Parts: sequence; C-alpha cells; structure tokens
Amino acid sequence: MAVPRPSPDPRIPVRSVPDWHRPLVAVTLLCAVVLGLSLAGLTLDDRLVTGEPVWLKPAKFALSIAVYNVTLAWLLSLLTRWRRTGWWLGTIAAAMVAGELLAIVLQAVRGEPSHFNYTTPFDTAVYYAMAVMIVTVWTANLGVGAIVLAQRLGDRATTWAIRIGTAISLVGMALAFLMTFPTAQQMATLGEGGEAGVLGAHTVGLPDGGPGLPFVGWSSVAGDLRVPHFVGLHGLQAMILLALVLLYLRRRHPRLASDLLRLRVVAVVGASYSGLVALTTWQALRGQSVARPDALTLVVAGALVAATALGLWWASRRGRPRGTDIPERATLPG
Repeated sequence: MAVPRPSPDPRIPVRSVPDWHRPLVAVTLLCAVVLGLSLAGLTLDDRLVTGEPVWLKPAKFALSIAVYNVTLAWLLSLLTRWRRTGWWLGTIAAAMVAGELLAIVLQAVRGEPSHFNYTTPFDTAVYYAMAVMIVTVWTANLGVGAIVLAQRLGDRATTWAIRIGTAISLVGMALAFLMTFPTAQQMATLGEGGEAGVLGAHTVGLPDGGPGLPFVGWSSVAGDLRVPHFVGLHGLQAMILLALVLLYLRRRHPRLASDLLRLRVVAVVGASYSGLVALTTWQALRGQSVARPDALTLVVAGALVAATALGLWWASRRGRPRGTDIPERATLPG
C-alpha cells in the first residue's frame, strides 16, 4: 500500500531576530530613538506646523517605518530563493526610509513642513530628495513582491496571505502620489502668476491644517488621503496577522485544519481589505472626512461588510477538513 506523502508544514517558519535583515533591524532601532525624542518633543516643544505639533509627524513616521521594517526584515528571512537579491533590495529600502526619517526630523528641528514645501531652495531640495527616496522604496518593494510571488512561504494560505498583503501594501504606497498634485486653490494662484510655497496637500476640499483626529491628525472636516495611504500601506501586516491567527486556530477548530478552507478565508479577507482601501480612497477624493461618512458611504461600507460575511460563509461551507497537519518536526520543502 502506498504511504501518503505529508503535506507542507502550514506553520510560518520563524528565525531569531539576529538572523533577520540587519540593515532593516538597525533602522528599526533608529526609529525607536526618533520616536522617543519625538515624544519628548511633543511634551517640551509647543511649536505648530500646518496646525499640528511640530514633532507629531516624526513620531508617526518613526512608528510606521518601524512596523514596516520589522515586517520586511522578517519576510526576507523566510525567502528560500533569491535571498541575496532580496537582501540587497531590503538594504536599499532600509537606507531610503532612514534618509526620509532623518529629513523629516531635520525639518521638524527647523520648524518647517517636510512635505510639499517649496518655500526656499533648501526646502525644495529636501522635498525632492524625499520624493526620490520614497520612489526608490516603492521600486524595491515591487522587486520583493516579485520574489515573493515566485516562491512558496509555508502552506498555500500563508503564501497567498503574504502575496496579497504585499500587493495591497504597494498600492497603499502608490496612493501617496495623489497627495503631490496641486490643489485647485494652488493651481489658481499659479495661474494668476503668483507663487505657491506649498504644492500638494493631504486634505481634499479644504487647506491642510484644519481640525484633525487625535494623534493621526487626519482631517475631521474634509477628505484626507492619508487615510487610504495608511490603510493600504499596512495591508501586509494585516494579512500576515490573519495568516498567523488562522494557523493558531487550526488546532482548536478542526475545520481550519483544511488548507483549502484557510486559503479561501485569506482570499475573501484580502478582497475585502482591498475594497476597504478603495472605499477610503473614494471617500477622501470626494472631500469627505473618514469621521463623517455620509449615507452613500455608509451604504457602500455596509455592502462591503455584507459581501465579506457572505464570502466567509462560502469559504466555510465549501472548505472540507483535510489531513494537512504533519508532525511538529517536519520542515518546509526547500
């Protein structure tokens, strides 16, 4: 009688932090230092930039970059193919985000906006340098996404969670470019022959600097493109967290032992999360605050929730438990 071959281990392999991508880990430590200094600055420095505490942006970027770096460093540690290429792409990304963070800190020290600032030649040079850095980071992440797409990282559900999350993250990064276009008021000023020290904005419908939500600063009275940018950027973390939760629950709920069922759950949640990115982008471009959705937005959001619920019901109905678990000592195929 033929002995059935074991299925791939569905667990996500985890290496110790020293084995992760060291440049990314080092920049994460830099982020921790900047975050600490920024929190102190929020307490001791009462200056404002575009209506926000001057040290709020460095604090937010330090925290966001730290999460991004840890995730990317861990992801690169899982690669079984093109590891050297992945290492170099990670190193490029680490250098660029470190440069961007330091530029933001520099402008905070000067009490000047770091983004969309054309007030002086120096401010323009800083902003252009940051733009080059973020385009380079996006390109490096695109390369990592291509590498991830070409190999398996655990079972199918885990692999596709990482692939989908990477794609969503790339879209979230790209949404930042929508903020660089001049607003209607700025275009009018330029059309009349005037000079605009600021070109581009986070807010849609009103100038930057109005009332905002606590800590994040997203506009509470108008559309804000930082919302979909944030939601999309951290889609990778959301999908990885989903994969980890499914792997944890599979031993408590026999139905989740099915790789097919988990894969379908990942597909449904990935599609729903993509819908959330699209919804928040549409809402922001309509000049509507995320804190004040109108009836149309609520209807679309409700439809998205309903579609997600139906999708999860479908996934649970169609998936059949299969013997995908294997002994604890089994390892991933190379």
